[in-house]
Amino acid sequence: MQYLLLIYTDDTLLQALPEGEADSMMRHCFAGADEMKAQGQLIQSQQLEGPEQARSVRIRDGRLSVSDGPFAETREMLGGFNLIEADSLEEAIEIASQFPWASAGCVEVRPIRDMDAVRRRVGAPPAP
Repeated sequence: MQYLLLIYTDDTLLQALPEGEADSMMRHCFAGADEMKAQGQLIQSQQLEGPEQARSVRIRDGRLSVSDGPFAETREMLGGFNLIEADSLEEAIEIASQFPWASAGCVEVRPIRDMDAVRRRVGAPPAP
């Protein structure tokens, strides 16, 4: 089963790290990602630009609204993601617990929904 590991970081915690520690954590992540990819466990991994680069798009009452952000009332901001293959939620949690970002923010683990099953349920044609 596939799981999305959403990486949230807290800039206050990252800035409080000793000099060079964030780079060391990133090297650790790359090494782990390379190992997981070689084992067929890591499907995709990306780091996101900061929230100041983001735009939020909404349509309300037929009107388009584009705003800077997201700027939520939180210290932790979405910084990246890892799409992984794991046998169970427990295994996905174990993998997430090994990410150093769990100590400088949060790693949210979410199962990926089977979109083919959703298509069948709603009566949509199979994906091309």
